[in-house]
Amino acid sequence: EVELVESGGGSVQPGGSLRLSCAASGFTFENYDIGWFRQAPGKEREAVSAIIDGSRRTYYADSVKGRFTISSDTAKNTIYLEMNNLKLEDTAIYYCAQDLVHLQGKIVGALVWGQGTQVTVSS
Repeated sequence: EVELVESGGGSVQPGGSLRLSCAASGFTFENYDIGWFRQAPGKEREAVSAIIDGSRRTYYADSVKGRFTISSDTAKNTIYLEMNNLKLEDTAIYYCAQDLVHLQGKIVGALVWGQGTQVTVSS
């Protein structure tokens, strides 16, 4: 059974940092695209960052470029999202997702989802 378990969410002030972790099990880690989505209140879920093409490429949404860094530890079957210089608009539930769905060059969804972890940025 494929399972994704996120951790590391919390509350920080603007400018602060958090690191999210996603422990994956039940599949060969390197064979699938895997990444992070987020959903803010009243907004649609959006792709934030991903590791794709067998770890040969990374994707970042324009809104997080230069602030967020995705990485993986294949020995631990875990991916991470290092989030720096957090902004109020980064507040959302962050989801780890595997087997990403691509449409017209964009990451639009995934076949497997974690339960989500809340990130709140407030002053």
